[in-house]
Amino acid sequence: MSAATQRLRVGVVGLGRLGKRHAENLAYRVPGAALVAACSPLEDEREWARDALPEPRLYSDYADLLADADVEAVWLVTPSSLHAQQIVDALRAGKHVFCEKPLSLDLAECERVLTEAARYPHLQTTIGFMRRFDPSYKDAFDRIAAGQIGRPFLVRSQTTDRNDTDGFFVRFAGTSGGIFLDCTVHDIDIARWLLGKPRAKRVFAAGAVALHEGLREFGDVDNGVAICEFEDGKLAMFYASRTQAHGNDTHSEVIGTAGTLAIGRNPRANRVEIYDATGIRNECTPSFFDRFEDAFLHEARAFVAVAQGGADSAGNAAAQAGATLADALEATRIGIALRQSLESGQAVTL
Repeated sequence: MSAATQRLRVGVVGLGRLGKRHAENLAYRVPGAALVAACSPLEDEREWARDALPEPRLYSDYADLLADADVEAVWLVTPSSLHAQQIVDALRAGKHVFCEKPLSLDLAECERVLTEAARYPHLQTTIGFMRRFDPSYKDAFDRIAAGQIGRPFLVRSQTTDRNDTDGFFVRFAGTSGGIFLDCTVHDIDIARWLLGKPRAKRVFAAGAVALHEGLREFGDVDNGVAICEFEDGKLAMFYASRTQAHGNDTHSEVIGTAGTLAIGRNPRANRVEIYDATGIRNECTPSFFDRFEDAFLHEARAFVAVAQGGADSAGNAAAQAGATLADALEATRIGIALRQSLESGQAVTL
């Protein structure tokens, strides 16, 4: 049956904040997908799925979902520390795999996943670096490829979130891998993508606990800065923050020998500008999902098209713009080195 008439039957695993958004996209906004199953160990999340989704089969145990022969692909939105083994288990069960970043918090585990995935070339395995599918980042990539800024040699990129006074991320600091693997890993991937995938040579990182003292217990910070040197003389500078007052402010700048591109420098929620006694301003995107809503959707559609095996040349080109497992491994390698540099106060050579 053709891809046009046969939808990819997907099971979502993990129904937290981001998992709910992915599930709704797959259920209602990705024409090539059919959300047939959902899995969470938490009863309240399964109850949400009963009310919000089109009657998927619900599981409390991941192994039971993998045993469901009707599920063709799994969509993992689970804690980072679980990703590697869950990917391996899904591949061995014969399922295509989409997994949110990072691939793993451990480099050896990343390498194990690559080795395992090579045994299943007929199965699609993708890590969710969705910024590659954001229309603005994709436009910048195409302009660089066309030579519009000459030879790119420096990326400055940041991921900064609105301050969460509830401390959601503090409760998960023990399993998140720290600010550089949890937040900056996106900037690392984008920097390598825009610079032509150079290999990292040396990194240095520093950080501060500005507001959330509970992070000290885990050796983490709520604001961090980093520099990454690549083997071909290219550079990247990163800033990560969990304490912004104005909203999610994710933007990047690519500097080349003949020009510069700035992507998302003004994190505007819409095109409304407010003129009042405080001055002139615009409202900002409140969260990363609002900023990258289109990117998440384009990413999902591209994965489904390739997993179906029926994408046309344009669909395949879109999917190829996504991060490979090798890209995800390199992002983790650099993120781990940044964490080590933060802990030691010394530069780390890769």
